Amino acid sequence: MEISNKTNRPVRVPLPGGKKLHLAGKGKAKINAKAADHPGVLKLIEEGTIEIVDGGKTRGTKGDAGSSGLSGSQRGPSAGGMRHTGDR
Repeated sequence: MEISNKTNRPVRVPLPGGKKLHLAGKGKAKINAKAADHPGVLKLIEEGTIEIVDGGKTRGTKGDAGSSGLSGSQRGPSAGGMRHTGDR
């Protein structure tokens, strides 16, 4: 789920477990469903300070994984190849 700050001022959103989410003015952040049902979050929603944006849709598809346009040597050490050990 994603929440959005509808005001221009920063907001502290209380979350379960005594945690707080600091949300910038007109900012967005992702929270889980348990946090969305927290009384502090519900209070801010009722006041109109924040709103829950439909987070059920995911961006991207499995088909575009690895289509970054980088070759194997440009991706970095996790792309495979020879392992570098010893002094350099």
